[in-house]
Amino acid sequence: MTIEYVSSQGDTVDYIAWKHYGSTEGGVVEAIFEANPKLANQPVELSPGVIIILPDVVTPKAEEMVTLWT
Repeated sequence: MTIEYVSSQGDTVDYIAWKHYGSTEGGVVEAIFEANPKLANQPVELSPGVIIILPDVVTPKAEEMVTLWT
């Protein structure tokens, strides 16, 4: 189920991804940009009141993620 998110002062797409999905990994940020193509024209720090569609995304669990460097 997709969710509409309304940006607040200081929000960035990465922060919204982390806040909603708990991660910025696994294509989450890219999925947000795909669902909201007009975000590409926005500054990094979004203006308050921007409506963003948060698509259904399956984020990888920590134990499923591969760590190349420790």
